[in-house]
Amino acid sequence: MTDWAGRTAAEIAAAAREKRATPREVVAAHLVRIERLDGRVGAFRAVRAEAALAEAEEVGARGDLGELPLAGVPVAVKDNLAVRGESTRNGSAATSDTPAADDHVTVARLRAAGAVVVGLTTVPELCVFGTSEGVHGTARNPWHPARSAGGSSGGSAAAVAAGMVPIALGNDGMGSLRIPAANCGLVTIKPGHGVVPAGIGDGDWFGMSENGPLATTVEDARLMLAVLADDLADGEPPRRAEPGTLRVAVSLRSPLAGVTVSRPYADAVREAAGVLMKAGHQVRRADPPYPASLGLTALTHWTAGVSVDARELDRRLLARRTRVHAALGRPFVHTVATGEGQDRLRGRLEPFFAEHDVLLTPALARRSPEAGPWHERGWLRNTLANSAYSPFTPPWNLTGWPAMTVPVGTLPSGAPCAVQLVGRPGSEAALLELAERIEALRPWRRTAPLD
Repeated sequence: MTDWAGRTAAEIAAAAREKRATPREVVAAHLVRIERLDGRVGAFRAVRAEAALAEAEEVGARGDLGELPLAGVPVAVKDNLAVRGESTRNGSAATSDTPAADDHVTVARLRAAGAVVVGLTTVPELCVFGTSEGVHGTARNPWHPARSAGGSSGGSAAAVAAGMVPIALGNDGMGSLRIPAANCGLVTIKPGHGVVPAGIGDGDWFGMSENGPLATTVEDARLMLAVLADDLADGEPPRRAEPGTLRVAVSLRSPLAGVTVSRPYADAVREAAGVLMKAGHQVRRADPPYPASLGLTALTHWTAGVSVDARELDRRLLARRTRVHAALGRPFVHTVATGEGQDRLRGRLEPFFAEHDVLLTPALARRSPEAGPWHERGWLRNTLANSAYSPFTPPWNLTGWPAMTVPVGTLPSGAPCAVQLVGRPGSEAALLELAERIEALRPWRRTAPLD
């Protein structure tokens, strides 16, 4: 029997459509892998073994099986998005354990495309921080289990990197897709505002949060994004078009003053720049004009978004770091809601993106913090640790522009390293094409060596 665990989503879907594999046997193989490995990784808050097998049988019996873009593909869902029949705990003891009556629209689109939800993944409380741990478990980096998988889509990233699912659904409000993807050697894209339905928490953190894919290949990321965006033609993603010669700006400057970039991440940027230059693109050093106030702008929006999400919850049941974060944001909710801070940042950065098509930066400044009980530690310690290792992601949530993470190089530990690609609104296809060129010329190992 073929072991389908570890295959790409595109490979699995093709096999199911062509009846070389049944959705049930594919899902069963992944459930076996989850049972064997997740005790070491902590990717899942809940595994839907019986329900997933039953739903796989239903997919296999569909009359349109041969047309489904994700036929029989197991998928993990971040635990802040509703899955019908399951509770949405959002990493917290303060949330309800009542099962959801309906799927979130993104989950519904995945299921309509033939995917099977095998479980809900570990997140930090209210998806606030860049490490994923709390009362429901700790998500570890499968490549280096002593380190955090990152956050807040850490469980989803860990599940994919461990080969427990080929793709997973996450979201990104300050880097929550790109950070764990960078840690775990995955491809992800935070789409621009309005490309994929959001509906995350109470107001999408003032429009900063976007849903997106986590995958081991650019092909899978492109396919899943097309499903999430409802942008399929005859069951296929839009036809790819070469973006032509692009003007790529390369920057190692941290958007947050005082944060330095470690050598592996700087080397990864230089390596990616060389690949894109060889591919015929115009590549040059250029730093975006980040305002000195960017750190404060990011902090006020981040805390205000959490304050809104926490306002209906029993604060006595929240972890101390979450309570402090929400309390700090309460005075800023009205000001942030005007959108003026985001508008000012867009206005400052638009001329740079008129001169350059794409920005290439490190995905992170350094490796992730150790895996541990960060939810029991103070707010300041958490905030400083997050800011020190992931300063490059927040600006693009504030602007609402697309940004993605691509694996490039390795850390001294052997864990993956990564770069970030950023584009102007509507440039998702161009970013994916650049990522695919990097993948072709600098291929990466797709899953962690846990066996």
